[in-house]
Amino acid sequence: MATDYDAPRKTDDDTESIQALQERVPDKLSGVVDVDDADNPGFELGGSDLSDLDLDVVVLPPQEDEFTCVNCFLVKHQSQFDHKTDLGPICIECAA
Repeated sequence: MATDYDAPRKTDDDTESIQALQERVPDKLSGVVDVDDADNPGFELGGSDLSDLDLDVVVLPPQEDEFTCVNCFLVKHQSQFDHKTDLGPICIECAA
């Protein structure tokens, strides 16, 4: 038997109108979003507030036995050197 899938389906359950469905569902809940704090927990870190402190960091230049890989831009020890390209040195990890 051929079935026309584009034809509207009519069953006995389709007798309710849109107005009847709207009356059954309270309108005051339609715009309310259920937000539960348990789904998005906040993190409380212990200790005092350190936002007013200035931290001094000493940055050292690359040492004699170090190089900067031109692929990953990390400063590596000479033992990690693989080969040199036209752009600069490449580390073992990036050459693999």
